[in-house]
Amino acid sequence: MALELGPQRAIAAHLPERALLALRKHPAIEYIEPDAKRYPLAQSSPYGVTMVQADDNLFTVTNAGTAGNGAMVCIIDSGYQRAHQDLQDTNVTGTNDSGTGNWYEDTCGHGSHVAGTIAALDNGVGVVGVNRNGLLKLHIEKVFDGAACGYAYSSSLVTALNRCVAAAGSNKLVVSMSLGGGGSNTTENNAFQSAYNAGVLHIAAAGNDGSTRTSYPAGYASVMSVAAVDSAGVVASFSQKNADVEVAAPGVGVVSTTPFKASSLSAGAGTWLGANIDGSARTDVAGTLVAGGLCDTAGAWAGKVVLCERGVNSFAQKVANVLAGGGAGAVIYNNVSGGFAATLNGTSTIPGITLSREDGLVALGAVNQSSGLVNSGGVGDGYESYDGTSMATPHVSGVAALVWSLNPTKTNAQVRDALQKTAQDKGTVGRDNSYGFGIVKAKAAHDYLQAPVVVTPPTLASVTKVTVSRKRYAKLTWSGATGTSVDYYRNATKFSTANDGTQNDGPLNLGTYAYKVCLTGTTTCSATISITY
Repeated sequence: MALELGPQRAIAAHLPERALLALRKHPAIEYIEPDAKRYPLAQSSPYGVTMVQADDNLFTVTNAGTAGNGAMVCIIDSGYQRAHQDLQDTNVTGTNDSGTGNWYEDTCGHGSHVAGTIAALDNGVGVVGVNRNGLLKLHIEKVFDGAACGYAYSSSLVTALNRCVAAAGSNKLVVSMSLGGGGSNTTENNAFQSAYNAGVLHIAAAGNDGSTRTSYPAGYASVMSVAAVDSAGVVASFSQKNADVEVAAPGVGVVSTTPFKASSLSAGAGTWLGANIDGSARTDVAGTLVAGGLCDTAGAWAGKVVLCERGVNSFAQKVANVLAGGGAGAVIYNNVSGGFAATLNGTSTIPGITLSREDGLVALGAVNQSSGLVNSGGVGDGYESYDGTSMATPHVSGVAALVWSLNPTKTNAQVRDALQKTAQDKGTVGRDNSYGFGIVKAKAAHDYLQAPVVVTPPTLASVTKVTVSRKRYAKLTWSGATGTSVDYYRNATKFSTANDGTQNDGPLNLGTYAYKVCLTGTTTCSATISITY
């Protein structure tokens, strides 16, 4: 099956080696490149709204009908749980790629978590997003599916971008991409650059490797690359650090909307709330609760719910060992105080959840109880805490849409510049590879764009009489003009000349002449000086 990318004059297709070799030699083919994979970049954790200044001082009575209105955010991700109590179901449109299910449903929760940070409603329940009044226009492009989100190709991303542009119409468009992968792709790069040149603002996750590797599309010049910081404003250990990082935003322990009920373990008379292990099955199972220690090997756990301690081996290995031992579900409790988020970096056919150390130790007292139950979700109005540059990205996307809505005459480049110049500088003074220009600040960026532009008129220093070849001229001398040229007036007649600071005007007849110098094409002019011949 082939995917045609009309605006880019490109096609994505699976080809046998022989056909590929033949096409490389065809004179009508400009280039052939791999269709790179793009992955969602959450690691699986709303102090962030306050940190980025998206608070009530931007939602005043004066701004009530403007804040968040006039811009559209296109979220390219795993879908949008439209039925969620905290997500708007008006001003939302969407499209799903073939095989990914309905755009208004979300099987892995990643896209809905992103959407909540951008636009969770101020409705008295759950959390609030950066844009909380329900006026922001959202367009959803679903490119990921399945319990672990899976992956999409760069061609799918380009297709989604084309649909975003078509859906936006005359609205200011912010494209939010909590995703990425290795390897630059020419078609993808060209598509983003073309859209940026047409006025679209792109924002993408820098990546979660904790390395200096560049992730794409964040690495393209037309895309803002976003790093993650914690609640103290310190860059996260997992956040990518490279020359492409442009700004930073909250990405550690970010609570937002998910399409799942809360996960819990019940045994005996106790019930303990936990968190789903990303990639595990979201099903309810019952069985006797047993202690599995570190679950570093498979035990005789047929039909049991197995309680494992964190440590030594990976979460994926623990869940796999429970499955290999016949277990119905896995519960992993922390080896230090507090709770935690976990991912399998894959999938499992049995459910798995995490518990805090405190709850896990209490649950150990209920082993061998026949009422053990893992409730690992099911569709509902859920909220979970995620970590990742995926979580930082929607903070910036939401801020960009809010600021742009409040300043609708500005361009994408001006909004981008305002976000850079007003970011809270962190790390090394000035721009650095960990924070970029710093942590984005919505109120500061808005104020920057609202500030009146001070334009200084030129100074006409003198107008003197000169004679050239026995003819009368007026010599104008000026300074302080900007640009390569200026306008000057002789009485009511306008002339243009190079901005080199001097001009002989004439020849002149006998009479009185009033002169002024102006910035080209404006009424910003110097004082008038007159001479009489």
